[in-house]
Order: sequence, then C-alpha cells, then structure tokens
Amino acid sequence: MTDEPIPDGSPPSRTTPAVAVVDAQSPGNVGTIARAMKNFGFEDLLLVDPPELDPDGEAYGFAGHAREDVLPNADEISFDSLVENYHTIGCTAVTNEDDHSHMRFPYSTPAELADRLPTVESPTALVFGREGVGLTNAELARIDEICSIPANADYPVLNLGQAATITLYELQSLTLDETQLPDLERVRAPEPTVDRLYDQWAALLEEINHPEEKREKTMRMLRRVFGRADLTEREANTLLGLLRRATERPAED
Repeated sequence: MTDEPIPDGSPPSRTTPAVAVVDAQSPGNVGTIARAMKNFGFEDLLLVDPPELDPDGEAYGFAGHAREDVLPNADEISFDSLVENYHTIGCTAVTNEDDHSHMRFPYSTPAELADRLPTVESPTALVFGREGVGLTNAELARIDEICSIPANADYPVLNLGQAATITLYELQSLTLDETQLPDLERVRAPEPTVDRLYDQWAALLEEINHPEEKREKTMRMLRRVFGRADLTEREANTLLGLLRRATERPAED
C-alpha cells in the first residue's frame, strides 16, 4: 500500500470511479471491498485512516485474487485530499425524507448513478464510511452527492462490505465490457430458424384440422410464448424435428 498523498491541484486522470473507504475498523472489510472491486472491474482503492493491512492477516485473506493487485496498490490519502481531488459520492443507508436538509438529500440509487456518472468529467470516487456509523454528517457536508441502496425501511443498514459489493455490482456497466455470462444475442436461435418453427406449427395446425377461425389467434399466442423463451438454435431445431414428425405422421388405417 502506498501512502503518498495526491498532490493538491493535480487530480489523476480516471475513466472509472475510484473506491474510497474512510476509517474502516476491520481489515477484513477492506479485503472484502477489494475483492468486490476485482469482481466488478474497479481498480483504484483509496484508504482514509485505514487499519493495519498485514499481508498475512485477514484483509489479504478476504481479498481473494485482489490480494495480487487491488489491495497492495491501494493509496492511503487524507479525507481533505479525497474531497479536494475527486467528485465524491458518499454512500449512506440513512437519508432525509425531503429537502428540509441537504446533508443527506437528494440522493441517487446505485442504479441511477450507473446511468449518470458517465456524464461527469471529473475523476470520481465512491466513498464508504466506517462500520457502525458510516460517514458522519461533517464528512457528508463536504461530499458532492449522496448514494443510497434501497432496502427494508425497518432495517436499511448493511454491513460495510455488503454495501460496497451491491453498489459496485450496480455500477459494473462503467467498468466491464463483458462478463463470464454468454452473449444472449449470439445464443438465441437465428430468426430464419424461428420462422421455420412457426411455419411448422402452422402446418401442424392444418394437419390436425385445428379450427381455421382460431388458427391466427393460436399462432399469435405461440409467437408470444416462444418470443419470451429466447430459444437457442438447438432447442428450436429439436422442436422443428418433433413438429415435422407430428405433421408428417402416417395416416391411420
């Protein structure tokens, strides 16, 4: 972990948000946040008054593969440096209900931030507070905007590591061009194959003497069903084969 302060007046060039953790008490939570950063494509970890991060301790134990890059490359900076050099988004579970106090209002959800942050030209930092009390009102007063995760009104407070993980998940569109999940556009059966499936259904309805006045409505229902199903090419071809066999069945004696 480096501990050189960011020079005043020299904000870094950054295309994705940094993640800042203020006064965390548990090294394990710092490690958990580093791991979530690795999961969702964030690289820059900023630590304000961090606990000791022993390479043989729980921070590195909780960090997973982030122990190799995110955690050892974290920067230790002051809160003053953080708010002076970044457009800051303070993450908090407690917000005001109206505009009578701007300390914790207005706020954005993480999903809303994902849509809006690309328009912010300044280097940005997502700021998470300490366990138990989070960010203080004095700290929030110096932060540019507020973010809050929608949760049960009776118990909205999340563990520090959980809150960071949820927030970073919602913001993954800012950092990841692709994930481990397959591209559904490529997996879905080609339209010509799906069209042949519909043609085969129409042929089957005719073969079984389905009432002619009901065929159009039935075909519309089938299009809705298969449209929602997003059939793969293999699934569509299997259904085509079954429908052909049903349509071309030998006449009964």
